[in-house]
Amino acid sequence: MEFQALPSRIGQVRRIISAQLRYWRLDSLVDATALGLTELLTNVHQHAETDGPVPDEGPAPADKHCTVELSFMWNRLTVLVHDHDPRLPRVRGTAARERLSTNGRGLALVAAISESWGMRTRHDGSGKTVWFSLPVPPRPAAASTGPRTPGAVADGAGPATAQDRPADAAPAAVPPPAEVETAPAH
Repeated sequence: MEFQALPSRIGQVRRIISAQLRYWRLDSLVDATALGLTELLTNVHQHAETDGPVPDEGPAPADKHCTVELSFMWNRLTVLVHDHDPRLPRVRGTAARERLSTNGRGLALVAAISESWGMRTRHDGSGKTVWFSLPVPPRPAAASTGPRTPGAVADGAGPATAQDRPADAAPAAVPPPAEVETAPAH
């Protein structure tokens, strides 16, 4: 989904992503995903440049756009944020003078909550992607009283419904980009 990187839009995107995770039955990942996503989108809002230099502080220009992408496959959820500024962010908060800072900890936080994360510039120099992955916890086995696959007849009552899908059934997802480099979480 593409949108303007404005604070009001960040909240809307967070709600849309949370609803998608609940649809995929990934309720346990909603909080960590929302936190990581908020940090990445805030970076776009505060730091991404548009057509010319923009100071690190102040409101986002109206033409700042970014795209959020979710990938759910192989027991992993990956969240990708693409923007149009090719400058890669830096992880801050490790130098002695930065330890007491009240900002600049977003990427360190993303690293702490995720299984892996990374960043890369687009090959044509038109922007970058920052991403993080979360492990999907195993789902409990559902008690079975009959066939539970879509289209199957459940106890002779007719076709199975969406509620009759197995707990581990998930929609197909788009895989993360092959050229993504991994930065392990600490």
